Amino acid sequence: MQKNKITRIHVFLAAVSGIMLTASFPRTGLFWLAWFSLLPLLYALKNLPGNERFRLGLLTGLVHYLTLIYWLVHTMRTYGYLPLYLSVIILLLLSFYLALYIAVFSVAAPILCSKPRTLLFIGPFLWVALEYVRSFLFSGFPWELLGYSQYPWLSIIQISDIAGVYGVSFLILFSNMAFFITILHFSKKKWQNGTVSKKLAAASIFSLVLIIALSFFYGKWRITSVNKMISESASSRIAIVQGNIEQSEKWDDKFRRSTTEKYIDLSMKLSSDKPELVVWPETATPFYFFYDPVLSQMVLDGIQETDAYFLIGSPSFVRKGRVAEYYNSAYLISPDGIPFGKYDKAHLVPFGEYVPLRRWLPFIGKIVAGVGDFMPGPKGNVLEWKDAHLGVLICYEMIFPELSRAMVKNNASLLLNITNDAWYGVSSAPYQHFSMAVFRAVENKRTLIRSANTGISGFIHPTGRIMAKTGIFQDATLTKTVPVLKEISFYTRYGDIFALLCSIVCAITLLSQIKKSAINKNSKKKLMVL
Repeated sequence: MQKNKITRIHVFLAAVSGIMLTASFPRTGLFWLAWFSLLPLLYALKNLPGNERFRLGLLTGLVHYLTLIYWLVHTMRTYGYLPLYLSVIILLLLSFYLALYIAVFSVAAPILCSKPRTLLFIGPFLWVALEYVRSFLFSGFPWELLGYSQYPWLSIIQISDIAGVYGVSFLILFSNMAFFITILHFSKKKWQNGTVSKKLAAASIFSLVLIIALSFFYGKWRITSVNKMISESASSRIAIVQGNIEQSEKWDDKFRRSTTEKYIDLSMKLSSDKPELVVWPETATPFYFFYDPVLSQMVLDGIQETDAYFLIGSPSFVRKGRVAEYYNSAYLISPDGIPFGKYDKAHLVPFGEYVPLRRWLPFIGKIVAGVGDFMPGPKGNVLEWKDAHLGVLICYEMIFPELSRAMVKNNASLLLNITNDAWYGVSSAPYQHFSMAVFRAVENKRTLIRSANTGISGFIHPTGRIMAKTGIFQDATLTKTVPVLKEISFYTRYGDIFALLCSIVCAITLLSQIKKSAINKNSKKKLMVL
């Protein structure tokens, strides 16, 4: 390959990395690909100037995100009523934004990792730091961070109760860097004009084996210890209802009664299972609960016949003078029909539940029908239920670890994710969404119960094991006896301290490189004067 210029081989390698990254996630689910998915890109980056590295990284990111979140076009066309060309433009813009993180990584890695051996230590820190920034910048969009790809590998993902999903991302990057260093050695190629010795290649592989082994055995030990705690803990019998209501029918006045009847009928069939709590999905009642007297009474009558507590997703509003504030809410109802509490969604979906910068974007409307912009509720609120506390995550909130962590710190002993994934249609999105829920259970060592309108609904064990789940677009109910734990994990207590550490390491390394560069420039100037 020619130096200092992008060739077709460079482009091919960058695109292959993008495809491998996407294939690591559901539905393809070849999660083992992630451990060397960046090798083609890294190989293409060596000895290229910064602007060319940026372009290659951007290409990898575009290929990855266009193939990962392609389903947005269907959502925007079908439910946002946007024309195809505008839906595609929005997908391209979002993919371009997300691809910038890989582009920045591609530029910064050779700068921060000026020598081959620093690839192994600085490279993973850089990737994690960028993922962390992505989780909160512009309200955050941490959809399918690299670590999420490993949700089926229970022994490895247990480190999430220390370092969060970022710890798993770190391991994957460490693997990619170790393999890359080894390839450089055997192909006799240089990194930033530095050669890779046999000793460095061997040390890289040894370090990789060691760090994976330590993580694996920690995971095995943690699973055993959690199972022991569960054997000594309380449990609850919980049921989930998946009504399978088409999104096009959900807010249609003609279907409101039939939708309500369907959820009641499915719940009545659970009576023989004797659940203590029945969980309905996000906005399962397509009306204002307690404000529509006829439909609300239908639901309350059904609850009393089932003789269980119910958690019901419903829109709600609060009047403040002449102004009404709307919320995406979940009501906890007792067996005798008395409301026990209400949770209001805290992290809203831009353009789905509110329009950011509405003053400058008056031509853009929300995808969610029926109400004006939703208002956010307070973060970390929990609902008291019997001897436990419930942490409710509505839809999109589940991908933000700080929300579930705040709830568990506030004594939540169970996490419940209610969602409506009908927006995504028959695509990989419901599978991607479900895979991220696994990490919320592992990070906080809590059972996670998920009720989704069209699926995937299910029960996730505190170790991340999927206890039971439904398919998509089918009527379904599930009942399970689940453990109720109260232990506080390291991650719950201290949060993203690992991601912060990675960011600090990168900042210090960058400042060191800037200082070194400045010293070199001053030395050259002095020599020229002499």
